[in-house]
Amino acid sequence: MARHTPISLHIAAALLAALTTLGASAQSTSGNGSSNGSEPANVLRIGYQKSGLLAILKAQGSLDEKLKPLGYSIKWFEFPAGPQLLEALNANSLDFGYTGAPPPVFAQAGGVRFVYVGAEPSGRHAEAILVRSDSTLHSVAELKGKRVALQKGSSSNYLLLEALKKAGLRYEDVRPVYLAPADARAAFESGTVDAWVIWDPYYASAQQALKARALADYSDLNSPYNFYEATRDFAQQHPDVIGAILGQLRITGLWVNDHPVETAALIAPKVGLDQKLVETWVRRYPYGTTAVTDEIVRSQQIVADAFYGARLIPQKITVKDNVWQNREVAASVAKQ
Repeated sequence: MARHTPISLHIAAALLAALTTLGASAQSTSGNGSSNGSEPANVLRIGYQKSGLLAILKAQGSLDEKLKPLGYSIKWFEFPAGPQLLEALNANSLDFGYTGAPPPVFAQAGGVRFVYVGAEPSGRHAEAILVRSDSTLHSVAELKGKRVALQKGSSSNYLLLEALKKAGLRYEDVRPVYLAPADARAAFESGTVDAWVIWDPYYASAQQALKARALADYSDLNSPYNFYEATRDFAQQHPDVIGAILGQLRITGLWVNDHPVETAALIAPKVGLDQKLVETWVRRYPYGTTAVTDEIVRSQQIVADAFYGARLIPQKITVKDNVWQNREVAASVAKQ
């Protein structure tokens, strides 16, 4: 059985912020008729990030409507990055969430209790290694000895690892500065770091506001999947709810692919970002929710092995051990 690891101080602070400042305003858009018995009896706690498809479902209210017949309302909690979200899942403060590929690798290596329940293709141009517009750096190879800001255990961590490898460098050849996105941007703007590895919408924002220049993205690299995770108990006990969530994600994702302008108009005011900026990152993601297939497990194992090979996780892990698979759910999602 996986052990329950204690939450580190900086993660605890992030979790506290999410569950107080964000949690206090978290929306349960399931109606307000509890006095007459119309309020769903069960509350599903979902963690999301600004750039994920879950944020679009939240803005639409479509998932709230989908889950009402199953007796669920939703409380939404926003997180700055995947590692913090999975720590909240580990603390039993969430039931379901969304991250890039590396956070669950680090989480599994650290004994965090979760299962993969769904996957999403990642955009090859949705995150990048950035330098300032006036930087003298023009290639990844020139990052040797430089200070690079990134969120440890995030999708950007894998991008940096793979880009350095392609450039003939080791991870130890750069000086990683581990910061959450907001702090990393401040360090990038001030010049205390030489480069910043980041995903959308922070990436699009840096391009728009700071005229940041990209040294590399996933164009010529192995592009991993993004993932939906849940607590093992919730997935095993409520496969119908997991199936409903994944089904709605697939329906909405396919709609978003065909309607980027309308999507940006819908969610820009909800996330407090410029509509053109939102449209930029919406167009960079090829949405297509699926169950976790054997091919996806193999892809994720490559990511896990890369982190272990770079000595960034303490032990080798077997991704399949944390994969929840349900044939009925997989078939249902595929039909959407």
